[in-house]
Amino acid sequence: MGGNSPCASCKLLRRRCAADCIFAPYFPPDDPQRFAIVHKVFGASNVSKMLQEIPVHQRADAVSSLVFEANARMRDPVYGCVGAISYLQNQVVQLQKQLAVAQAEIMCIQMQQHEPIATVPCHAELPEDNTLLYYTNNNSNCNNSPQSYHPPDFTFPGSVVQDTFKIESFWT
Repeated sequence: MGGNSPCASCKLLRRRCAADCIFAPYFPPDDPQRFAIVHKVFGASNVSKMLQEIPVHQRADAVSSLVFEANARMRDPVYGCVGAISYLQNQVVQLQKQLAVAQAEIMCIQMQQHEPIATVPCHAELPEDNTLLYYTNNNSNCNNSPQSYHPPDFTFPGSVVQDTFKIESFWT
């Protein structure tokens, strides 16, 4: 910034903030923790080199990404933001399974309303092996013929990621 108040990086590194400081536009003095975490994970020299190689109009996005990755690395030093992505993908898979169960139940209810003679109720269930069995009405009666649905597998190697995010979440 070059003025009275040095940017967060210059303040943390205890140096004079020059007028052309590469960190000043992205690490304001009122948020020193933002630079501190990026510096701890990546190092000031590496961040400076990265920012110099990026076009000026993309630097703000790059800094946001660095801050996010640094926060993720502090929470989970092994997987970082990949662990968060894996966790979210697993949540999507679970929600897709729940949606498929609900859609199968809706279809059975609709078929029963059109054919009131059926006496066996249609239902959907989610077995332990993570395949989804749902029962549909064939030939206009509910004969409960099972059909399998195997959702895509987005699991990440090992259960460490899943256990970590059960305990602590990025968004709490």
